[in-house]
Amino acid sequence: MARSNSGFSEAGLRRVHDVLARHVDSGRIPGVVALVSRGGEAHVEALGTMEHGGGAPMRRDTVFRMASTSKPVSVAAAVALLDTCELRLDDLVEQWLPELADRRVLKRPDGPLDDTVAAKRPITVRDVLTSTFGLGMDLTALGTPIMNAVFEQGLTPDLPVPMPEPDEWLRRLGTLPLMHQPGEGWQYHIASDLLGVLVARVTGRPFEEVLRERVLDPLGMSDTGFHVPADKLDRLPPLYAPDPRSGEFTVWDEPADGRWSSPPAFPGGGGGLASTADDYHAYFRMLLNHGMHGSERVLSRPAVELMTTNRLSPEQTAARTALARDNVHLSYGQGQHGGWGFGMAVRSYRSDYAPVGQFGWDGGSGTSTYADPENGVVGLLLTQVGMSVPHSARLIHDFWTTVYQAVED
Repeated sequence: MARSNSGFSEAGLRRVHDVLARHVDSGRIPGVVALVSRGGEAHVEALGTMEHGGGAPMRRDTVFRMASTSKPVSVAAAVALLDTCELRLDDLVEQWLPELADRRVLKRPDGPLDDTVAAKRPITVRDVLTSTFGLGMDLTALGTPIMNAVFEQGLTPDLPVPMPEPDEWLRRLGTLPLMHQPGEGWQYHIASDLLGVLVARVTGRPFEEVLRERVLDPLGMSDTGFHVPADKLDRLPPLYAPDPRSGEFTVWDEPADGRWSSPPAFPGGGGGLASTADDYHAYFRMLLNHGMHGSERVLSRPAVELMTTNRLSPEQTAARTALARDNVHLSYGQGQHGGWGFGMAVRSYRSDYAPVGQFGWDGGSGTSTYADPENGVVGLLLTQVGMSVPHSARLIHDFWTTVYQAVED
Protein backbone atom coordinates (compact mmCIF):
# COMPACT_ATOMS: atom_id res chain seq x y z
CA MET A 1 0.00 0.00 0.00
CA ALA A 2 1.30 3.45 -0.90
CA ARG A 3 2.47 5.48 2.06
CA SER A 4 2.51 9.23 2.21
CA ASN A 5 5.70 10.65 3.69
CA SER A 6 3.76 11.43 6.90
CA GLY A 7 3.38 7.92 8.36
CA PHE A 8 -0.17 7.59 7.05
CA SER A 9 -1.24 5.63 3.97
CA GLU A 10 -2.37 7.71 1.01
CA ALA A 11 -5.55 5.66 0.77
CA GLY A 12 -6.14 6.20 4.48
CA LEU A 13 -5.77 9.96 4.19
CA ARG A 14 -8.20 9.95 1.25
CA ARG A 15 -10.68 8.15 3.49
CA VAL A 16 -10.19 10.80 6.21
CA HIS A 17 -11.06 13.44 3.60
CA ASP A 18 -14.02 11.50 2.22
CA VAL A 19 -15.59 10.86 5.63
CA LEU A 20 -15.17 14.51 6.69
CA ALA A 21 -16.69 15.60 3.38
CA ARG A 22 -19.64 13.28 3.92
CA HIS A 23 -20.47 15.00 7.20
CA VAL A 24 -20.14 18.48 5.67
CA ASP A 25 -22.20 17.49 2.61
CA SER A 26 -24.97 16.23 4.92
CA GLY A 27 -25.74 19.85 5.84
CA ARG A 28 -25.37 19.12 9.56
CA ILE A 29 -21.76 20.39 9.82
CA PRO A 30 -21.19 23.72 8.01
CA GLY A 31 -17.42 23.38 8.05
CA VAL A 32 -14.51 21.62 9.69
CA VAL A 33 -10.75 21.95 10.08
CA ALA A 34 -8.91 18.72 10.83
CA LEU A 35 -5.18 18.19 11.37
CA VAL A 36 -3.27 14.95 11.78
CA SER A 37 0.46 14.51 12.16
CA ARG A 38 2.88 11.72 12.78
CA GLY A 39 6.41 12.89 13.27
CA GLY A 40 7.17 16.13 11.53
CA GLU A 41 4.61 16.76 8.82
CA ALA A 42 0.99 17.80 9.39
CA HIS A 43 -1.85 16.86 7.04
CA VAL A 44 -4.68 19.42 7.15
CA GLU A 45 -8.23 19.30 5.79
CA ALA A 46 -10.32 22.49 5.71
CA LEU A 47 -13.77 21.75 4.33
CA GLY A 48 -17.07 23.58 4.07
CA THR A 49 -17.92 27.09 5.13
CA MET A 50 -17.64 29.28 8.20
CA GLU A 51 -21.42 29.73 8.40
CA HIS A 52 -24.45 27.48 8.09
CA GLY A 53 -25.82 27.99 4.61
CA GLY A 54 -22.69 29.34 2.96
CA GLY A 55 -20.33 32.26 3.37
CA ALA A 56 -16.55 32.29 3.50
CA PRO A 57 -14.77 28.94 3.24
CA MET A 58 -13.18 27.26 6.25
CA ARG A 59 -9.42 27.89 6.34
CA ARG A 60 -6.49 26.34 8.10
CA ASP A 61 -6.16 29.47 10.27
CA THR A 62 -9.84 29.66 11.27
CA VAL A 63 -10.15 30.47 14.99
CA PHE A 64 -12.40 28.21 17.07
CA ARG A 65 -13.86 28.43 20.56
CA MET A 66 -12.07 25.48 22.15
CA ALA A 67 -14.60 24.88 24.97
CA SER A 68 -13.41 22.06 27.25
CA THR A 69 -10.38 21.36 25.08
CA SER A 70 -9.09 24.50 26.85
CA LYS A 71 -8.41 22.30 29.89
CA PRO A 72 -5.31 20.41 28.60
CA VAL A 73 -3.65 23.70 27.55
CA SER A 74 -4.59 25.98 30.44
CA VAL A 75 -3.34 23.46 33.02
CA ALA A 76 0.19 23.93 31.68
CA ALA A 77 0.45 27.33 33.38
CA ALA A 78 0.10 25.64 36.77
CA VAL A 79 2.43 22.80 35.78
CA ALA A 80 5.07 25.35 34.77
CA LEU A 81 4.91 26.70 38.33
CA LEU A 82 5.69 23.21 39.65
CA ASP A 83 8.87 23.18 37.56
CA THR A 84 10.04 26.45 39.15
CA CYS A 85 8.96 25.43 42.69
CA GLU A 86 6.51 28.33 42.89
CA LEU A 87 3.96 25.58 43.56
CA ARG A 88 4.36 22.16 45.13
CA LEU A 89 1.97 19.26 44.61
CA ASP A 90 1.10 18.92 48.29
CA ASP A 91 1.02 22.59 49.20
CA LEU A 92 -2.24 23.60 50.88
CA VAL A 93 -4.12 25.93 48.53
CA GLU A 94 -5.55 27.96 51.43
CA GLN A 95 -2.32 29.96 51.74
CA TRP A 96 -3.28 31.61 48.41
CA LEU A 97 -7.00 30.82 48.41
CA PRO A 98 -8.10 31.49 52.02
CA GLU A 99 -11.70 31.35 50.81
CA LEU A 100 -11.23 27.55 50.62
CA ALA A 101 -9.96 27.04 54.18
CA ASP A 102 -12.00 25.05 56.74
CA ARG A 103 -14.20 23.25 54.23
CA ARG A 104 -17.50 21.59 55.05
CA VAL A 105 -18.50 18.46 53.10
CA LEU A 106 -22.03 17.26 52.36
CA LYS A 107 -22.99 14.12 54.27
CA ARG A 108 -24.68 12.96 51.06
CA PRO A 109 -23.88 14.47 47.63
CA ASP A 110 -27.60 14.96 46.96
CA GLY A 111 -28.40 16.23 50.46
CA PRO A 112 -29.33 19.70 51.76
CA LEU A 113 -26.55 22.29 51.76
CA ASP A 114 -26.53 22.59 55.55
CA ASP A 115 -26.22 18.86 56.26
CA THR A 116 -22.44 18.69 56.39
CA VAL A 117 -19.40 17.39 58.22
CA ALA A 118 -15.96 18.96 58.54
CA ALA A 119 -13.42 18.13 55.82
CA LYS A 120 -10.95 15.47 56.96
CA ARG A 121 -8.04 17.49 55.64
CA PRO A 122 -7.34 20.73 53.70
CA ILE A 123 -7.37 20.96 49.88
CA THR A 124 -3.96 20.58 48.20
CA VAL A 125 -2.58 21.68 44.84
CA ARG A 126 -2.57 18.01 43.81
CA ASP A 127 -6.33 17.79 44.50
CA VAL A 128 -7.01 20.72 42.19
CA LEU A 129 -4.66 19.51 39.43
CA THR A 130 -6.36 16.09 39.36
CA SER A 131 -9.94 17.45 39.65
CA THR A 132 -10.41 15.72 43.01
CA PHE A 133 -10.67 18.75 45.33
CA GLY A 134 -14.30 17.92 46.11
CA LEU A 135 -16.58 19.94 43.83
CA GLY A 136 -17.34 19.91 40.14
CA MET A 137 -19.92 19.47 37.43
CA ASP A 138 -21.77 16.19 37.98
CA LEU A 139 -24.15 14.99 35.24
CA THR A 140 -25.51 12.37 37.62
CA ALA A 141 -26.45 15.01 40.22
CA LEU A 142 -28.39 17.58 38.15
CA GLY A 143 -31.28 18.99 40.16
CA THR A 144 -29.60 18.40 43.53
CA PRO A 145 -29.24 21.37 45.91
CA ILE A 146 -25.47 21.62 45.37
CA MET A 147 -25.66 21.55 41.56
CA ASN A 148 -28.49 24.09 41.60
CA ALA A 149 -26.35 26.34 43.78
CA VAL A 150 -23.35 25.99 41.44
CA PHE A 151 -25.49 27.19 38.52
CA GLU A 152 -27.27 29.94 40.47
CA GLN A 153 -23.96 31.38 41.72
CA GLY A 154 -22.55 31.71 38.20
CA LEU A 155 -19.72 29.27 38.91
CA THR A 156 -19.93 27.71 35.42
CA PRO A 157 -19.96 29.49 32.05
CA ASP A 158 -23.23 31.24 31.12
CA LEU A 159 -25.42 28.85 33.12
CA PRO A 160 -27.63 30.79 33.70
CA VAL A 161 -25.71 33.96 34.63
CA PRO A 162 -22.28 35.21 33.46
CA MET A 163 -19.28 34.24 35.56
CA PRO A 164 -18.07 37.04 37.84
CA GLU A 165 -14.47 38.26 38.06
CA PRO A 166 -12.10 35.80 39.75
CA ASP A 167 -12.08 37.14 43.33
CA GLU A 168 -15.88 37.27 43.47
CA TRP A 169 -16.11 33.83 41.79
CA LEU A 170 -13.85 32.37 44.47
CA ARG A 171 -15.81 34.11 47.25
CA ARG A 172 -18.99 32.45 45.97
CA LEU A 173 -17.27 29.08 45.63
CA GLY A 174 -16.15 29.41 49.23
CA THR A 175 -19.75 29.73 50.44
CA LEU A 176 -20.63 26.23 49.20
CA PRO A 177 -19.89 22.87 50.81
CA LEU A 178 -17.90 20.23 48.93
CA MET A 179 -19.63 17.15 47.50
CA HIS A 180 -16.72 14.85 48.37
CA GLN A 181 -13.90 14.84 50.88
CA PRO A 182 -10.72 16.40 49.37
CA GLY A 183 -8.85 13.88 47.24
CA GLU A 184 -11.62 11.26 47.26
CA GLY A 185 -13.92 11.84 44.27
CA TRP A 186 -13.10 12.90 40.70
CA GLN A 187 -15.39 15.68 39.45
CA TYR A 188 -15.42 17.61 36.23
CA HIS A 189 -14.62 21.16 35.18
CA ILE A 190 -14.63 23.50 38.21
CA ALA A 191 -11.06 22.52 39.17
CA SER A 192 -9.86 23.73 35.75
CA ASP A 193 -11.32 27.19 36.38
CA LEU A 194 -10.02 27.18 39.96
CA LEU A 195 -6.48 26.53 38.69
CA GLY A 196 -6.54 29.82 36.79
CA VAL A 197 -7.42 31.69 39.99
CA LEU A 198 -4.67 29.82 41.84
CA VAL A 199 -2.04 30.67 39.20
CA ALA A 200 -3.00 34.35 39.37
CA ARG A 201 -2.84 34.41 43.17
CA VAL A 202 0.51 32.58 43.34
CA THR A 203 2.19 34.84 40.78
CA GLY A 204 0.35 38.08 41.54
CA ARG A 205 -0.34 38.44 37.81
CA PRO A 206 -3.33 37.80 35.53
CA PHE A 207 -3.79 34.14 34.61
CA GLU A 208 -3.66 34.78 30.86
CA GLU A 209 -0.42 36.73 31.21
CA VAL A 210 1.25 33.80 32.99
CA LEU A 211 -0.14 31.24 30.51
CA ARG A 212 1.13 33.37 27.63
CA GLU A 213 4.59 33.89 29.07
CA ARG A 214 5.21 30.31 30.21
CA VAL A 215 3.43 28.32 27.48
CA LEU A 216 1.78 30.13 24.57
CA ASP A 217 4.62 32.46 23.54
CA PRO A 218 7.40 29.80 23.73
CA LEU A 219 5.26 27.59 21.46
CA GLY A 220 4.43 30.39 19.02
CA MET A 221 0.70 30.06 19.84
CA SER A 222 -0.08 33.62 18.76
CA ASP A 223 -3.72 32.88 17.85
CA THR A 224 -4.60 31.45 21.29
CA GLY A 225 -6.20 33.44 24.10
CA PHE A 226 -9.32 34.11 26.13
CA HIS A 227 -10.71 36.52 23.55
CA VAL A 228 -10.31 37.13 19.82
CA PRO A 229 -8.87 40.57 18.91
CA ALA A 230 -10.87 42.73 16.51
CA ASP A 231 -8.39 42.20 13.66
CA LYS A 232 -8.95 38.41 13.88
CA LEU A 233 -12.74 38.30 14.32
CA ASP A 234 -13.21 37.67 10.60
CA ARG A 235 -11.53 34.28 11.20
CA LEU A 236 -14.01 33.30 13.95
CA PRO A 237 -17.16 31.50 12.75
CA PRO A 238 -20.50 31.68 14.56
CA LEU A 239 -20.97 28.96 17.17
CA TYR A 240 -24.17 27.00 16.64
CA ALA A 241 -26.27 25.15 19.19
CA PRO A 242 -28.88 23.39 17.05
CA ASP A 243 -32.29 22.79 18.61
CA PRO A 244 -32.24 19.24 20.07
CA ARG A 245 -35.83 18.56 18.95
CA SER A 246 -36.08 20.20 15.53
CA GLY A 247 -32.37 20.21 14.61
CA GLU A 248 -32.80 23.83 13.47
CA PHE A 249 -29.52 25.76 13.52
CA THR A 250 -29.51 28.49 16.15
CA VAL A 251 -26.54 30.77 16.82
CA TRP A 252 -25.22 30.46 20.38
CA ASP A 253 -22.43 33.00 19.91
CA GLU A 254 -21.81 35.52 17.14
CA PRO A 255 -18.25 36.64 16.35
CA ALA A 256 -19.04 40.39 16.53
CA ASP A 257 -20.14 41.56 20.00
CA GLY A 258 -20.09 37.94 21.20
CA ARG A 259 -18.60 36.29 24.26
CA TRP A 260 -15.09 36.17 22.72
CA SER A 261 -15.03 39.66 21.16
CA SER A 262 -13.62 41.31 24.29
CA PRO A 263 -11.60 40.13 27.31
CA PRO A 264 -13.85 38.21 29.73
CA ALA A 265 -14.42 39.09 33.38
CA PHE A 266 -13.34 35.53 34.18
CA PRO A 267 -10.61 33.90 32.03
CA GLY A 268 -11.86 30.33 32.28
CA GLY A 269 -9.21 27.63 32.09
CA GLY A 270 -12.05 25.12 31.90
CA GLY A 271 -13.50 26.34 28.62
CA GLY A 272 -12.51 29.88 27.71
CA LEU A 273 -9.76 29.61 25.12
CA ALA A 274 -10.02 30.34 21.43
CA SER A 275 -7.36 28.87 19.14
CA THR A 276 -6.41 27.33 15.81
CA ALA A 277 -5.42 23.91 14.55
CA ASP A 278 -1.75 24.86 14.16
CA ASP A 279 -1.50 26.41 17.62
CA TYR A 280 -2.97 23.32 19.27
CA HIS A 281 -0.79 21.07 17.14
CA ALA A 282 2.30 22.85 18.50
CA TYR A 283 1.10 22.26 22.06
CA PHE A 284 0.28 18.56 21.74
CA ARG A 285 3.43 17.90 19.71
CA MET A 286 5.40 19.48 22.58
CA LEU A 287 3.75 17.04 25.01
CA LEU A 288 4.65 14.10 22.74
CA ASN A 289 8.22 15.47 22.64
CA HIS A 290 8.42 15.27 26.47
CA GLY A 291 8.23 19.05 26.92
CA MET A 292 10.52 20.13 24.07
CA HIS A 293 9.56 22.54 21.28
CA GLY A 294 12.37 22.43 18.74
CA SER A 295 15.49 23.09 20.80
CA GLU A 296 13.59 24.90 23.58
CA ARG A 297 12.26 23.23 26.72
CA VAL A 298 8.76 24.43 27.66
CA LEU A 299 7.96 21.92 30.43
CA SER A 300 10.16 19.34 32.12
CA ARG A 301 9.91 15.69 31.10
CA PRO A 302 8.61 14.54 34.52
CA ALA A 303 6.02 17.34 34.55
CA VAL A 304 4.69 16.17 31.17
CA GLU A 305 4.67 12.57 32.41
CA LEU A 306 2.56 13.63 35.42
CA MET A 307 0.13 15.51 33.16
CA THR A 308 -0.31 12.74 30.61
CA THR A 309 -0.55 9.58 32.72
CA ASN A 310 -3.53 8.50 34.79
CA ARG A 311 -3.47 10.13 38.23
CA LEU A 312 -6.67 8.57 39.57
CA SER A 313 -6.96 5.63 41.95
CA PRO A 314 -8.57 2.42 40.65
CA GLU A 315 -11.78 3.36 42.50
CA GLN A 316 -11.85 6.86 41.01
CA THR A 317 -11.12 5.50 37.54
CA ALA A 318 -13.90 2.93 37.91
CA ALA A 319 -16.37 5.67 38.89
CA ARG A 320 -15.31 7.82 35.94
CA THR A 321 -15.65 4.83 33.58
CA ALA A 322 -19.11 4.05 34.92
CA LEU A 323 -20.15 7.68 34.49
CA ALA A 324 -19.07 7.65 30.83
CA ARG A 325 -20.73 4.32 30.05
CA ASP A 326 -23.97 5.08 31.88
CA ASN A 327 -24.37 8.49 30.25
CA VAL A 328 -23.43 7.48 26.72
CA HIS A 329 -26.92 8.56 25.60
CA LEU A 330 -26.17 12.08 26.90
CA SER A 331 -22.55 12.34 25.77
CA TYR A 332 -23.03 10.58 22.42
CA GLY A 333 -20.16 8.33 23.45
CA GLN A 334 -17.65 11.07 24.28
CA GLY A 335 -15.50 10.73 27.40
CA GLN A 336 -15.05 6.95 27.39
CA HIS A 337 -11.38 6.79 28.35
CA GLY A 338 -11.23 5.82 32.02
CA GLY A 339 -8.24 7.74 33.30
CA TRP A 340 -7.48 11.40 33.96
CA GLY A 341 -4.16 13.18 34.29
CA PHE A 342 -3.85 16.94 34.82
CA GLY A 343 -6.58 18.72 32.86
CA MET A 344 -7.06 15.91 30.35
CA ALA A 345 -8.29 12.39 29.82
CA VAL A 346 -5.78 9.55 29.65
CA ARG A 347 -7.08 6.40 28.02
CA SER A 348 -6.78 3.51 30.48
CA TYR A 349 -8.83 0.93 28.60
CA ARG A 350 -9.34 0.22 24.94
CA SER A 351 -12.89 1.07 23.87
CA ASP A 352 -12.33 1.92 20.20
CA TYR A 353 -9.48 2.28 17.69
CA ALA A 354 -7.27 4.40 19.94
CA PRO A 355 -4.67 2.68 22.16
CA VAL A 356 -4.24 2.91 25.92
CA GLY A 357 -2.15 5.96 26.78
CA GLN A 358 -3.73 8.37 24.31
CA PHE A 359 -4.34 11.72 26.05
CA GLY A 360 -6.39 14.84 25.35
CA TRP A 361 -10.01 15.91 25.54
CA ASP A 362 -13.15 16.98 23.68
CA GLY A 363 -15.17 20.20 23.83
CA GLY A 364 -18.89 20.84 23.78
CA SER A 365 -18.45 23.28 20.90
CA GLY A 366 -17.48 20.41 18.59
CA THR A 367 -13.73 20.19 19.21
CA SER A 368 -11.47 17.18 19.77
CA THR A 369 -7.74 17.25 20.55
CA TYR A 370 -5.59 14.19 21.35
CA ALA A 371 -2.06 12.88 21.17
CA ASP A 372 -1.01 9.24 21.13
CA PRO A 373 2.51 8.32 22.35
CA GLU A 374 2.35 4.76 21.03
CA ASN A 375 1.89 5.84 17.40
CA GLY A 376 3.37 9.35 17.63
CA VAL A 377 0.06 10.76 16.37
CA VAL A 378 -1.48 14.15 17.06
CA GLY A 379 -5.01 14.73 15.81
CA LEU A 380 -7.31 17.74 16.04
CA LEU A 381 -10.84 18.13 14.76
CA LEU A 382 -12.47 21.56 15.03
CA THR A 383 -16.04 22.50 14.12
CA GLN A 384 -18.50 25.16 15.27
CA VAL A 385 -21.52 22.92 15.99
CA GLY A 386 -22.23 22.49 19.70
CA MET A 387 -23.13 19.14 21.20
CA SER A 388 -26.77 20.03 21.80
CA VAL A 389 -27.23 17.49 18.98
CA PRO A 390 -25.06 14.44 18.17
CA HIS A 391 -23.76 15.66 14.79
CA SER A 392 -20.33 16.93 15.86
CA ALA A 393 -19.81 14.01 18.28
CA ARG A 394 -20.44 11.52 15.48
CA LEU A 395 -18.09 13.46 13.23
CA ILE A 396 -15.43 13.30 15.96
CA HIS A 397 -15.85 9.52 16.31
CA ASP A 398 -15.59 9.03 12.55
CA PHE A 399 -12.55 11.31 12.35
CA TRP A 400 -10.66 9.23 14.93
CA THR A 401 -11.66 5.97 13.27
CA THR A 402 -10.30 7.19 9.94
CA VAL A 403 -7.13 8.62 11.52
CA TYR A 404 -6.26 5.24 13.02
CA GLN A 405 -7.14 3.22 9.91
CA ALA A 406 -4.72 5.49 8.04
CA VAL A 407 -1.70 4.78 10.30
CA GLU A 408 0.89 2.73 8.37
CA ASP A 409 4.22 1.37 9.61
